[in-house]
Order: sequence, then structure tokens, then C-alpha cells
Amino acid sequence: MNGLHISSASSHLPRRTFLRGMGVSLALPALESMTPSSARAETPVMAPRRMLIIVNNLGLLQGHFAPTGTGRDYKLSPYLELFSDVRDEFTVVSGLSHPGVDGAHSTDNCFLTAAPGAFKFGFRNAISLDQFAAEQLPQTTRFRTLNLGVTRPSEASKRSLSFTRDGVLLPPATSPANVFRKMFVQGDPASVQRQLDRLRRRGSILDTLNLEARRFNRTLPAADRERLDQYLTSVREVEQRLQTAGEWEQRPKPKTNRTPPADIGDSRRFFDQLRLMLDVTQLAFESDSTRIITLIVDTFRAPVFRLPSQEETTTTYHNLSHHGQNEEKLRQLEAADREHLVQLRRLIDNLAARPENGRRMLDHTMILYGSNLGDSNIHDTTNLPILLAGGGFRHGQHLAFNREHNLPLSNLFVTMLQNLGVETETFASSTGNLNEITGK
Repeated sequence: MNGLHISSASSHLPRRTFLRGMGVSLALPALESMTPSSARAETPVMAPRRMLIIVNNLGLLQGHFAPTGTGRDYKLSPYLELFSDVRDEFTVVSGLSHPGVDGAHSTDNCFLTAAPGAFKFGFRNAISLDQFAAEQLPQTTRFRTLNLGVTRPSEASKRSLSFTRDGVLLPPATSPANVFRKMFVQGDPASVQRQLDRLRRRGSILDTLNLEARRFNRTLPAADRERLDQYLTSVREVEQRLQTAGEWEQRPKPKTNRTPPADIGDSRRFFDQLRLMLDVTQLAFESDSTRIITLIVDTFRAPVFRLPSQEETTTTYHNLSHHGQNEEKLRQLEAADREHLVQLRRLIDNLAARPENGRRMLDHTMILYGSNLGDSNIHDTTNLPILLAGGGFRHGQHLAFNREHNLPLSNLFVTMLQNLGVETETFASSTGNLNEITGK
């Protein structure tokens, strides 16, 4: 195995440094040693700027999500109480929507394009925010963008957040295992197959690279060793969850006298799939495989699923969303909504715990969580639930705009593009920006 030659702990490492062996390649996170010593002494190196957009296409119960009051003294809603001790890490924005985008459930395909007249006769979509950003920025990572989805594979060609400049849908990747392999397993076909066989026999990418990792770790200063240990722990945890997910598929299913619901399968573990995809998302950022990720959480197509209590819902996610104020449906929806936000909170905490260039990964990573529906019960596409975390913005606020005459959501997109380093004053239906969160 050809290893890395590091002459001393003070040596400068290339920005794209890998551990390699047996057909696998593990990209390393940004380390201080990857900054030339002269640059460290003179000027700080700019950390990568990143953007993650998560869309739950059935939204949240607005009465539980929307805060009261405005500015920094707003009152947390029942859902936002889950973030009470980190309220300075995010901003809630209300009174936003896309003008003319009113095609009910089909509007998830327009969340990042703002193209009006969703799927009416002659409709043609436009370029999505992620693809627009990727066009404007130099390619400094293996993947310009990653387009992911927690959805049925058969639905991936119908629902997406990403569209080309010609309005062509880019299907999301729906398998966390495949995304993981895409990031970390490479080499000639025979080597790749040997490694995949090894993983199926309860092996590990990290086991394969263990000797190389230990040798490399000894050459690093203390801060970089801690950073690398955190990263390798994240890789190990994702491997273990992927392995566990595979083992569940091999276990015999319990017997029951009940008639099994149609099309349940693994979809009952909807939130396990979401958590695993978020873990892979975090690894993609930590390894600098990409800096722009979209994730559609396709609750619209989720059949009967398990709540965090392991209770099974009484009907599909879509049917729950049309609750008609039914108490039992509302109870199950609230439990599901809370789990979405618990997983979002976990991701925010994880990125806040990762040091990067003297700050935290969260400070360099925008996380936009939202929906194309303000109220899925009545197919309302106004007053969308929007939460923006990280990215170094001036958070801790509730920005409340006119609920009768919404501000374009694309105004927020303009500010996000500028935060990424894209020099633009407009995007889609924007009429300005949302620089209230920048302090400018």
C-alpha cells in the first residue's frame, strides 16, 4: 500500500489529502496542517462556505411551529422549545412564499426554483437554487452538489429539489449506502468489489485503513489529531448504522394476524432513514466531498410509518396531513413533526461541535429547513415554515413579514447565495434580499 509521506508535524499537507488502500479512498477533513505555515502566520485562511437545504414536503403544524412576537424577544412556540437553549443558532422567518406557486403537492418541485404556475398546461420549471450556485462557483470539491432524497426509489424521478437551467428534474439519490460508497469507495472494479464484499462480511472501511490512519495521526499536531478523531468516529458511526440497517432487512419479520398495509416494507422506518441520510450529509461536508446539498424529505409518499415511540401510524403520512382537526391524526402528526425537529437539532449540535479554522463548522454551514406548504391540510402554499440555522448569520430572531401579502422566499435565497460567495442581487422572483440576518 502506498502511504502518505509526512516528514514532520509542521509539514504542509495538500488541501485534498486521502488515506488510501485496498480500493478505498477516505477524504480527510480540513486540518490546520493543510494551511501553509506562512499563510497561518500572515492571514487566516477562509473556511469553506456550505449550504444544506432540507424540505419536508408536507410541512409542519403551523400552530405548533410559528412563534409569537418578533425580533429577539419573540416567544418560542411548542416546537421551537426543542431549541430553547440554542436559540441564538437560528432565525425563524414567517410571511414568506413564492408568488404564483400554487400547485398544491406538486410545488415541492418548485421550492428552489420559484417557477410560477406549477405543472399547469405548458409549465416549464426553472433552474434551482443549488444548481444556480454551482454554476457560479468554481468546482473545488469532488461533487458540485449532492441531491438527496428520503423517498421511495420509484418516486425519485418525479419529486426533486434540483433542476437544471433548462428545468430538467435531477433525480435525488435515495440510498444512504450508495451515497456513502460513492464518497469513499473507489479504485479499479476488482478492488471495489473486494472491498464491498469485505463490508458485507462485517468489515469496515476504517478497518482497512486502520494502520495508515494510526501512522498518519502520529504526524499531526494535537488540534488536528482531535479533529481527525472526531471525523473518523463519525465515519465509524455511519458504517455501523448502515450495517444495522442491512441486518434489519435480513431478520425474520414477526407474525401477526393483522392484514399487512400495502407498500410498507422498510418505509415504516422512515425516521431511521432520515437520520442515516443526515449522517451521510454531515460526512459529505466533513470530507469536503461537496459544499452544496439538497435533501427532499418526501413525507407525501411515506406510507404507514413508525413514530419515535415505535407506535405505528393509523394511516399514511399524506392522509394524516389532511387531518380535518381530528384529534388522533393531530396527535400522530405532532409526534412526527417533533421527530423532524429533533433530528434537525441533532445535526445543528453536531456541526456546532466540530471546530474549523478557529470557529465551528456550523458557522460556515447554512442549514435551511422548510416546506413548500404552509398548511398541508388545505393545500395552502403561503406563509411557509422557514428556519435558517448556522452560516455565521446574526441569528436569535423571528423575522415576521406580512401574512396577507407575503415577501418572496427568493429574497432569502439571494442572501444565502451571497453568503456562499455568489455575486448576485437577484434570483428567480426576488425583489431584494433579507439582509436583516446579516447585520448589514
